[in-house]
Amino acid sequence: MATPERFEDLSRGLAEGVRSRPEFAGIVLLGSASDEAAARRDEWSDHDFFAITREGEGRMLRPDLSWLPDPDRIVLTAREGEIGFVAVYDDGHVFEFAFSDAAELDGALAEAATVAVDDEHRTVGRLLDESRARAAAADTFDPVTDMKLVLVKLLIGTGRARRGEVLNGGDFVRGWAVRLLVRVVRGRHADVSTSARDTIDPMRRFEQDFPEWSARIAEAVAQPVEDAARALFDLARAELEPGWPDFPSRAADAVAARLDWR
Repeated sequence: MATPERFEDLSRGLAEGVRSRPEFAGIVLLGSASDEAAARRDEWSDHDFFAITREGEGRMLRPDLSWLPDPDRIVLTAREGEIGFVAVYDDGHVFEFAFSDAAELDGALAEAATVAVDDEHRTVGRLLDESRARAAAADTFDPVTDMKLVLVKLLIGTGRARRGEVLNGGDFVRGWAVRLLVRVVRGRHADVSTSARDTIDPMRRFEQDFPEWSARIAEAVAQPVEDAARALFDLARAELEPGWPDFPSRAADAVAARLDWR
């Protein structure tokens, strides 16, 4: 667990490490690592950030993580794809970061963020502006489509579980269907979502905005796969279908008939 002092020390260490290397354009701290979201930090908060290299330097620099603070305390580093990285310290603190040229982050999304280091061309600031604009444009919901997809994932997941593919079926039910159902709830009840919500990931802090829905979904998915699927299906029909003329009722009836959910 990183104390508040340790958290700030690591933030400063990241900035110093980037400043010490001329190949870097800068660094932007994201989420709870940023100044604007500092109030929501707790013992489980980690450091999310973009480490931005100067144009053409990313591929060459990526094998070298010696610029990270306190390298002697790092117990694990791993890559997630081409530009994604993770590092874990001996106290369990986590870094999750993209390490790349700005051009390689085309399409990135950002919400709360702090530019800790930038170059003379404002490379990092411009990247952040573009990422925030993309996040704002993507912050929309289509509850009708999402509800249709919930039904599809429940149908496929239950079928896979009945076939004996319990792990894969569980992923469809507890993963895909739940994420889509959360989007449906946020889309149908946008006025309930507070400023605590994450505009990039609707699942984040869903419990704060919809505690009753969260509890019932959690109770549903704690069951075996088909029981979980049936509970989510019943929850959606009981709480969302009444008074919603666009609810895909005919499709829900077909799913129930196919699965013999009487």
